[in-house]
Amino acid sequence: MAEGREVSPGNVSALFERIILVVMDSVGIGAMPDAADYGDAGRDTLGHICERRGLRVPNFVRLGLANIRPLAGLEPAAQPAGAYGKATLLSPGKDTTAGHWEMAGVILGRPFPTYPKGFPPEVIEPFEKAIGRKVLGNYPASGTEIIKQLGKEHVKTGRPIVYTSADSVFQIAAHEEVIPIAELYRICEIARRHLDGPHRVGRVIARPFVGKPGAFVRTERRHDYAVPPPRPMLLDLLQEAGLEVTGVGKIPDIFLNRGITRALPGKNNSKALESTLAAIGDSKRGLVFTNLVDFDMLYGHRLDIDGYGRAIEEVDAFLPRLLGALRPRNLLILTADHGCDPLGPSTDHSREYVPVLAAGPAVRPGVNLGTRATLADIGQTIAENFSLRIAHGTSFLSALARDSS
Repeated sequence: MAEGREVSPGNVSALFERIILVVMDSVGIGAMPDAADYGDAGRDTLGHICERRGLRVPNFVRLGLANIRPLAGLEPAAQPAGAYGKATLLSPGKDTTAGHWEMAGVILGRPFPTYPKGFPPEVIEPFEKAIGRKVLGNYPASGTEIIKQLGKEHVKTGRPIVYTSADSVFQIAAHEEVIPIAELYRICEIARRHLDGPHRVGRVIARPFVGKPGAFVRTERRHDYAVPPPRPMLLDLLQEAGLEVTGVGKIPDIFLNRGITRALPGKNNSKALESTLAAIGDSKRGLVFTNLVDFDMLYGHRLDIDGYGRAIEEVDAFLPRLLGALRPRNLLILTADHGCDPLGPSTDHSREYVPVLAAGPAVRPGVNLGTRATLADIGQTIAENFSLRIAHGTSFLSALARDSS
């Protein structure tokens, strides 16, 4: 195998013509051994949802979800229809950027900076000067709570609300009738340019909202401004090899559109799943890369166990449509990027293993993939399928083949 332009997979016979990688944002499956170093000892997104609420997910169970580890109320499949296992986040941290980049073969040497006490004057003052406005907030908070706290003052003063979390994010909230969406995006672009060097946060995020005081609601016109991933990474190699790379939902934002040949909408789980289904329907070779954002955005950070469980069940109910749409040489991989345990006590992401489920007509059923040393194993599997190679990870492609011994 070779890297980058040294091969032309369009002329190479691949086991799978199309791979569909669906990231269930924050659906972790138990604390990693170093979780205590991150304040996350005992956190367990799927485990606690099963214990406290219960889950009815027959399709996930059929693929092998309950075979990965014991989950209360879920009986392991006697003969799983898919391959199953879990993966370790090898990079330091527990955020969206680290998880998704690792799948593409990028292992971070150090975590992106975080700001548990808010951003220092050397960050805020130049930013305020550049945008010509003072800001409100500048402390860690839930996005829904901070607009309750400061939304009225924002509407009165026109000052944008800046906040962060335990993750490496610089978030800017603004009412769409006070700071129009184009202006909010411009302000975020300014922030992205300023946040460099030691303050190079993983993402700047536009968080628009609408409504009246006491009834503010965030809209779906969120936009993420990530730092560019190092070259080369999986999406670069796939694009350079002439393959289709479809990014669904916030995937193009996470990778700054690098390696993306087509972007489809996915501002919520339902829309992302429909876009993924539509992408499966065409015959182009390559990768469909989808992020399902609702688990994290709507439920994990809000400590809403019931809502989180319901969202998992809704995806489970959609799975037969995805599986039924797969062509003979399609592969579906379901995974996550980190945890976000809605039991708490923190509202932040949690340092957890993530599930890995693989299925499709050409996939050997019942294969235990074990505990993968890194999420990059997923990317390496995709790369090997198209006769490419990324910098990190061990492929499990051979284990998936039905004729594998």
